[in-house]
Amino acid sequence: MVKRAMVFYTGRVQGIGFRYIAREIACGYEVTGYVRNLPDGRVELVAEGAEEEVRAYAEALRTSQLGSHIRNADVNWSDATEEFRGFEIRH
Repeated sequence: MVKRAMVFYTGRVQGIGFRYIAREIACGYEVTGYVRNLPDGRVELVAEGAEEEVRAYAEALRTSQLGSHIRNADVNWSDATEEFRGFEIRH
């Protein structure tokens, strides 16, 4: 089943290349979606794909060099909209 994870990351997650690394890691998984900085200092990430693939991608982010900068990841699951064609950085 195709699912959507909307994740809000807190910590020192802006100004460290988080979005670029997240997009690079996404290339290794069958996920679509986007990542963007929020004005309040958080990073928002939306990933869609098979639930196991989205979970594996989220785990890869957590265990990457980004992991030491993440204080919290608030994940909200829902059904996928399948509106994305790839994984992009949004501004």
